[in-house]
Amino acid sequence: MLNNMEAEEKKSLNFIEEIMEEDLRSGKVNSILTRFPPEPNGYLHLGHAKSLCINFGLAEKYGGKTNLRYDDTNPSNEDVEYVDAIKEDIKWLGFEWDKELYASDYFEQLYEWAEKMINDGNAYVDDQSQEEISENRGTVETPGIESPYRNRTPEENLKLFREMRDGKYAEGEKVLRAKIDMASPNMLMRDPIMYRIKYVDHHRTGDKWCIYPMYDYTHGQSDSIERITHSICTLEFDVHRPLYDWFIEVLEIFPSHQYEFARLNLTYTLMSKRKLLGLVEDGIVSGWDDPRMPTLCGARRRGYTPEAIKMFCDKIGVSKREQLIDIQLLEWFVRQDLNARSNRYMVVQDPLKVTISNWPKGKVEWFDCPLNPAEPEGPSRKVPLSGELYIERADFMEEPPKKFFRLRPGGEVRLKYTYIIKCDEVVKDSEGNIIELICSYDPTTNPKTGEWRSVRGNIHWVSGEHARKITIRDYDHLFTLADMSQVPEDKDYKDFLNPESLVIRKGLAEPALLEDKSDIPVQFERSGYYVPDPDHTEAEPVFNKTVSLKDSYKAG
Repeated sequence: MLNNMEAEEKKSLNFIEEIMEEDLRSGKVNSILTRFPPEPNGYLHLGHAKSLCINFGLAEKYGGKTNLRYDDTNPSNEDVEYVDAIKEDIKWLGFEWDKELYASDYFEQLYEWAEKMINDGNAYVDDQSQEEISENRGTVETPGIESPYRNRTPEENLKLFREMRDGKYAEGEKVLRAKIDMASPNMLMRDPIMYRIKYVDHHRTGDKWCIYPMYDYTHGQSDSIERITHSICTLEFDVHRPLYDWFIEVLEIFPSHQYEFARLNLTYTLMSKRKLLGLVEDGIVSGWDDPRMPTLCGARRRGYTPEAIKMFCDKIGVSKREQLIDIQLLEWFVRQDLNARSNRYMVVQDPLKVTISNWPKGKVEWFDCPLNPAEPEGPSRKVPLSGELYIERADFMEEPPKKFFRLRPGGEVRLKYTYIIKCDEVVKDSEGNIIELICSYDPTTNPKTGEWRSVRGNIHWVSGEHARKITIRDYDHLFTLADMSQVPEDKDYKDFLNPESLVIRKGLAEPALLEDKSDIPVQFERSGYYVPDPDHTEAEPVFNKTVSLKDSYKAG
């Protein structure tokens, strides 16, 4: 009988961990080997992050390894740009692969196996068009119609297949199909296509091949060649598993096996690479790394940390049940991570000028302020105060409601880290707009050297003489529809673009912000977390909003 600790540990295992532990215990496998098999036709997104965490994380947990294998069997959509970007994203998340491999490494072996299947009567060359093949496949309720070319002899099929490889036929003129069962209830088992003709140069093999294997023919055999013990993929591939197993069985090769988990679906988010490419091509976003995109390079540019993403993936876990995850949960983990580690600075985004009337002319006083309040004795930065400063316009109200504890006519607040000031006069322009506040400060209220006096309000500010102008890009969800899988049939997904997904504003920052070298987002006090954009320069500082301070998500 399990003791309490063992029972709790077993209870906490997800179904893939249970399978791996049983396979190791029984001796079915001696070590764990997984693989991450992206197609290099786009950039990795947050859904891939979940798969990365599962494949790399579980292999690491059980002392195994993970291969990076590119599924590069469709050269018309693939590019070295994507190959390199995928590697960069995986490294950024903190994972290391054992071997870097490509499905194209196995083209010769796959071709030899295809010839074997032809000789064994398990494959045939079909002259039907793609439209005829689709039409004759039947429906879920009705069986398919066998191709008139299905019973060609192995000798004839082998001759035609070799001629396909030699470039004798045009694209679409012939395909190689597996001979399985045209009446199978699983539509994928109804003589699936194994090879098609494509006169497209491959990013690795050039023009060596004009026939390319299909995903379903390539994937299981690639796993088998590498002796992958647990081929882990998302749930939409569960209907592919019988075909995966069939190819391995008829070829009598190493029996890799496929296991499926629920993919990641986030609110207000699209994970379709095809639709994301449409956003890029139409100029709706600035590129694959636009901070509004769910790509990992977009998340990186926005300031999401690898630690937060991995904590998020661990929290949502591994299951077979599809669910829509609230993106606020991801933001909650980003906020939790940054709250513990980020440096704090004061930035005013809607400035209102304040003149301190009794401040000694020309005086500048520097305050030693902690970079993170969680470490009051830790690193600090120098913040200057002069007789002219700026506060947030929202921190002053001429006729405030009850429980407004910021600045008002005749009222007092503390300038954060420094003195208490009192509003003595409100200056307006000819149209009645408030353009300046005249205040006085109490020199006895320096929090470190003076007498402590408590006031309810405590606001941030920047010295007018020392403030640095910065550009701030505030990002929000790219779409207004929470579940983007439920776009009505009479609508296009672009109909739900959020017009407020990017708002650009100017701000004034304390000078120490521009000297920060922490390499993670910083906190603009009382506002949110921000990160320098790649466009950022010393002359033109640009900061992207990572996430707000406001947290409406209740973590369970």
